Amino acid sequence: MHMTLEADYAVRICRVSASADQKVDARTIAEETHVPLRFALKILRKLVADDIMISYKGARGDTCWHIRRGKSHCVR
Repeated sequence: MHMTLEADYAVRICRVSASADQKVDARTIAEETHVPLRFALKILRKLVADDIMISYKGARGDTCWHIRRGKSHCVR
């Protein structure tokens, strides 16, 4: 089986977010997954667009993410 680097990073990002009990900022996600921050931000945007994750805008202009729970994300 062949998996792209982007898909590998997306799985890592989802795993970290799913195991967190609260919202996680991109820098923390990047550090815990060993994914470059710029690439993590790009993947996070795609995950939000695909309705897999939720982004939250903070009062200081920062953004945090959390995995969307309770929905099936099966590929059709």
